Amino acid sequence: MARQFVTWSLILAVSLAMLAAIGCETDAQNTALLGAAAGAGIGALAGGDTEATLIGAGVGAGTGYIIGNESDKKKTRQDIEAVRTEQNIVTVWITNSNNSRIPVQLTRSGPNYIGPRGEIYNTMPTEDQLKMVYGF
Repeated sequence: MARQFVTWSLILAVSLAMLAAIGCETDAQNTALLGAAAGAGIGALAGGDTEATLIGAGVGAGTGYIIGNESDKKKTRQDIEAVRTEQNIVTVWITNSNNSRIPVQLTRSGPNYIGPRGEIYNTMPTEDQLKMVYGF
């Protein structure tokens, strides 16, 4: 039993090292591989035969995939939200009386534009309109 434990522990350690070195494209793939390795080790220790090892690997891979897939979905939603936010930002450069230039970022909200201080413009404001608030 001790020899089998050492053997499976070694297999698990080598598998995890390979996972860290190679990696996969998505979190779902990474966690499925990690789950399969962990499940195989646990199955081998619990059941002591090939069938238990395979069942453990299958359960671990499935569980790992589900967890990793949810992580991938969350990352995709965050990426989409970041793109949407970026698309709704307009930068207007204002030239001050000393010829320095400052950026004013406006956020598009429907037909309106909202300034950094919360002021609302019904149309895209001109440089002169913004200079009254942000320039000198």
